[in-house]
Amino acid sequence: MKEHYEAFPKQEANHVALSPLSILERTAAIFPDRPALVYNDLSRTWAEVQDRVRRVASSLKKKGIGTGDTVSVLAANTPELFELHYAVPLTGAVLNTINIRLEAETVAYILDHSDAKLVIVDTAFSGVVGEAFRLNGKALPVIDIVDPDGPGGEQIGEAAYSDLVEGGDPEFPWQGPEDEWQALALNYTSGTSGRPKGVVYHHRGAYIMAMGTPVAWELPRHPVYLYTVPMFHCNGWCHAWAMTLMAGTVVCIRQVTGKAVFELIGKHGITHLGGAPIVLSMLVNTPDQDQKPLPGPVKIMTAGAPPPAAVLAATKALGFEVMQVYGLTETYGHVVQCLWREEWEDLTADEQAELQSWQGVGFPMTETVDVVDRETGAPVPWDGETQGEIVIRGNTVMKGYYKNPEATSAALSAGTFKSGDAAVRHANGYVQIRDRLKDVIISGGENISSVEVEGVLHRHPDVVLAAVVALPDEQWGEVPCAFVELKEGSEETEDSLIAFCRQHMAGFKRPKKIVFTELPKTATGKIQKFVLREEARTIANQSS
Repeated sequence: MKEHYEAFPKQEANHVALSPLSILERTAAIFPDRPALVYNDLSRTWAEVQDRVRRVASSLKKKGIGTGDTVSVLAANTPELFELHYAVPLTGAVLNTINIRLEAETVAYILDHSDAKLVIVDTAFSGVVGEAFRLNGKALPVIDIVDPDGPGGEQIGEAAYSDLVEGGDPEFPWQGPEDEWQALALNYTSGTSGRPKGVVYHHRGAYIMAMGTPVAWELPRHPVYLYTVPMFHCNGWCHAWAMTLMAGTVVCIRQVTGKAVFELIGKHGITHLGGAPIVLSMLVNTPDQDQKPLPGPVKIMTAGAPPPAAVLAATKALGFEVMQVYGLTETYGHVVQCLWREEWEDLTADEQAELQSWQGVGFPMTETVDVVDRETGAPVPWDGETQGEIVIRGNTVMKGYYKNPEATSAALSAGTFKSGDAAVRHANGYVQIRDRLKDVIISGGENISSVEVEGVLHRHPDVVLAAVVALPDEQWGEVPCAFVELKEGSEETEDSLIAFCRQHMAGFKRPKKIVFTELPKTATGKIQKFVLREEARTIANQSS
């Protein structure tokens, strides 16, 4: 009877809060001597990584860091940032990795909005942090990461990361959260308002993401993974935790170039790597003298703006196996994959590449991925033509937006997460993005708010009206393209306006193309962006 099935309370023996912290504990116990982290001439085993994590966590505790505190980090993909993905949560605190490409003004906003209690910064980015402190009118405690192989930079902290390791307790207790819903990470993503929103991850979601990724990507035990995905972006697609689960070897790379990737593949026998479509373009366009034959199969997971079919075909010709995935910061990264189907084997290379550019079907841990009518909420027909909005439901959907209940409610209403991306669904159930409902441009895997770029352009005294849309770009996927109306008699040029934008925003956000024209408008004066998007596509086709 029902009451007999419900008579069992949760107990310590049969209910443990899910957390990625348990993943490192297991791997370090089973494979203590296997190589875990490699960076240039440095190599550490899994036992050494866990020891360093314990020490760093204990030192952070001594500095007053505890449950619910935000620890902000600006760092390149070095071993320190990997270790912090365990050390910060081990204290109960929340890891806030900040995009190292951002300008000081946005960094200042994030540090203030996130209620950061401590900043850990690679000295290469100490200047940006110092300027952010000046803009906020207050300084925070700082720990410096001093990378001997980095570009240098001023130490502005009260201690170095190495001091946390040396002064830490190797016996610091390895204990996960009591509640798996506890916040684990805080990641800021660009929104349509131009101000980034803070996306809150929980321990449960990170654990399940780490479990689902190996199944979807068919990861073997002990993969050799080149960390080309920035670890500040969706916590590096949560691969820090997934690769630990598989007891892999993580090869860190500070600056991604085609030559460096080919060299590291040959040197370490890389089996897997990830990145935005720009990484694919980089590999395809690497000079012949810098390309090296692959020592074995190398699988690439790519996400961001849908990669052009031509780039996918060219990457495959080099010997790489590419899987297109889709997701958002709000979903811990990738939750949809273009799963290869046997019936595609006999298709031409171009036909295969076209199908591979689709976003596909849900990852194993994704409960629901659907395309629905925005008005009725009903699923669209599987006809490959009817557009709707991608909605997602599952354990790898964020808790919500930090200190933004209105945006949280809007995004998570009706029992699903609304992606803001317009797509169709094909007869085989595969999803394909056709347009973006939000005016966010995805360039090299990074979100750029068109509203933010327009705001900067409107600061210029000669700009009457500006509208920014995505310009298809073979290297970056998409780049900002601005359509601008100037005051009569203005002598501004495309180069001068681009230079103006560079002074007021991060370089990767500035328009790469500016068209001076009268903007198309509706009868009520609204700018018809769909007309501008079509014109941008025409410009891209003419230049290709």
